[in-house]
Amino acid sequence: MDDSPRQKTLLLTGASRGIGHATVKTFSAAGWRVLTCSRQPFDDRCPWPGGEGNHVQIDLADPNNTIAALEAIRDKLGGTLDALVNNAGISPKGQDGARLNTLDTDLRTWGHVFHVNFFAPVVLARGLKTELAAAKGAVVNVTSIAGSRVHPFAGAAYATSKAALVALTREMAHDFGPLGVRVNAIAPGEIETSILSPGTDKIVETLPLRRLGQPAEVADVILFLCSSASTYVTGTEIEVNAGQHV
Repeated sequence: MDDSPRQKTLLLTGASRGIGHATVKTFSAAGWRVLTCSRQPFDDRCPWPGGEGNHVQIDLADPNNTIAALEAIRDKLGGTLDALVNNAGISPKGQDGARLNTLDTDLRTWGHVFHVNFFAPVVLARGLKTELAAAKGAVVNVTSIAGSRVHPFAGAAYATSKAALVALTREMAHDFGPLGVRVNAIAPGEIETSILSPGTDKIVETLPLRRLGQPAEVADVILFLCSSASTYVTGTEIEVNAGQHV
């Protein structure tokens, strides 16, 4: 009889850069198996264990494709899923990087943003509820500082999709709790990634900690919410933003 502990498994969307990339490295270092989801095929330059065998190609902007991909994900899971992290998100810009507000955002853009940022987390969590329940697992939805206040760079569709994701987190915590599954969110602020907008340095000057956050600092909070250190935490949103909300 094998008494060795079972390796935990994470399913992560938006793994290719920034917070997602740091999350892969943080969970891998903690001994987790990480399954990544992307609309692109696996990139051989990605250094984490498992490689292509732990990757699922999926277009989160297409609900039919997302639903169809669930079967491939289940095949890779083998019956249990310890954590689902809905990190993928898109924030379209206007000409020359302009913020898209409620007056000039095309309806199709609203739909595209909400499919990726809001509906995909619903589809994945609901479609994998049996595997999450089998592991008494956790779901973490990555929201944003823009979900609670108007941001100078984040567009209206992005901001409202993230606000909706906060409400979804609360509803999911209520519904998944009886299954033994915890659901929480994290709201990053100004994090040093390749997609920072010009002018972010002016925001940083106003933060109590006076610095950008690092992707690894966000990944550490995600790991906490997926670990045994947070087994009585559900239905909450943790702000990771250097005090930007105060």
